Amino acid sequence: MKKMYLKVLLLLAITMVSCSKEDAIIETESQEIQFPTDPLTVQEINNRISETIRATGDFDWSKEDAHFLWSAVVHGQNVLTIGYGNEGQSFSETRDTELEAKKNNILNIVLDKEKIDKSDLKIVEQDILTVIDVGVENIATIIALRKSGDVRYLEPNGYNLFTYNEDQQRSSSGCDKNGDSINSSHYSTVSPNNAQVSWHFDEHNIQQAWGLSTGSGVTIGLIDTGVSASQSLLNSSGFNDGYSTGRFVQKYGTFIDSNWWWSSNYDGPHDKCGHGTAMASTMASPRNDNSMPVGVAYNSNLVAYRATEDVLLNDYHERKGVSKALTQLGNRSDVKIISMSIGYVWSIGNIKDAVKYAYSKNKLIFAAGGTSTSFTNGFGVIFPATMSETVAVTGVDDGSNYDRCETCHSGNKIDFTIIMEGDNNTSKAPPVLGFYNGDRRYTGGSSVATATTAGIAALVWSRHPSWSRTQVLNRLKQSAEFYPNKNSSFGYGNIDALQAVQ
Repeated sequence: MKKMYLKVLLLLAITMVSCSKEDAIIETESQEIQFPTDPLTVQEINNRISETIRATGDFDWSKEDAHFLWSAVVHGQNVLTIGYGNEGQSFSETRDTELEAKKNNILNIVLDKEKIDKSDLKIVEQDILTVIDVGVENIATIIALRKSGDVRYLEPNGYNLFTYNEDQQRSSSGCDKNGDSINSSHYSTVSPNNAQVSWHFDEHNIQQAWGLSTGSGVTIGLIDTGVSASQSLLNSSGFNDGYSTGRFVQKYGTFIDSNWWWSSNYDGPHDKCGHGTAMASTMASPRNDNSMPVGVAYNSNLVAYRATEDVLLNDYHERKGVSKALTQLGNRSDVKIISMSIGYVWSIGNIKDAVKYAYSKNKLIFAAGGTSTSFTNGFGVIFPATMSETVAVTGVDDGSNYDRCETCHSGNKIDFTIIMEGDNNTSKAPPVLGFYNGDRRYTGGSSVATATTAGIAALVWSRHPSWSRTQVLNRLKQSAEFYPNKNSSFGYGNIDALQAVQ
């Protein structure tokens, strides 16, 4: 009997050694879950994400197993973003004792499963949002956190290696600091001294709307790549000039250009990409005698955030930068409108939480429906334009068939469209201020459509300063081509700015 018992023990030991080479057995309260001890490769992770998007049109980390999530964390500098609190509790302006207890319970799980002291824990907390970022190395930590009722979501926000195409390089989408030679047929001139009005303004009766409103008294928040320090017309020295008076421009930076996710060294407010400068010009460039492109709401105030490196939110610091910018703009009572011509192909938890916070502060939030690059080609409307708290905008051409622009996305999440491309002539795009003084350039896609719509909203709100967000949005809908119906691809369609301000 004793020999048989020893044989059974030996057999179990051999079996356990054999399993340990390939698989780890993680004990839970009710069962054993067997996972490989090695993380998936980047290619394996990307292949599964791509397959899921092709099949469903979306991707959700919560629907993947713990090993998959852990693998992405390992390949993403070991940073795990944790949304905590009750379901739907995206933020709290007062950290109550219950929330603090939930957060501390989560941290205790991390410390226990990571087998580290509190002094060794890498952690980043966010103001107001019920979100923390922690350093995680062990799969057991993720399994334990998924069992906790204090966790709303877990995401590997440090994972920035997803590529939809195998040969795709890191995105520089939307970045362009070069000036263009502008065709004189693509703008008209107005006083003073040949200020230039983009051809697409006339498609929406923006110039006619200026007889009733120029955006005075309204502050627009821009979350993008910042505004160029080399373009004086979008800085304090030239922002108040000509017919643009009594207003202000402010610039902030929430993007951290660092390899370390727990770094707190912000990279400054100035644009290094060119995209944010183009969006700022579309909305608010001055109407003066410099013979340069005029913004839609050329008397509005502008608060510009450099929150991203480019338009694609695929990096931890970009996601953190955008959520921080949204929170700060949400806290400003003078900011009525937020424009975001940026996004990603699936939902990002901490940005989603921040959008909900800004929305709770009565901000009218415009988001780009998506512009195809090698990364986003083939996708529908992108996040955060997919959220009900945002107003999704895309671009169409000036043809008679209501076709989306060559690179623009469309779908049932779209609320409005802007004409910003010539029919069968993609070189006909809106001219805007360039990155450097004296330069002009073309800009396009759903980005410029979004910035244009934000500018029109500023005209409406300036005309009716006591109106609520809902009243302004309803007026935009009522002025649009398909109202009261909504098109399955283009929402309420093209906006008539003159009708909106009347």
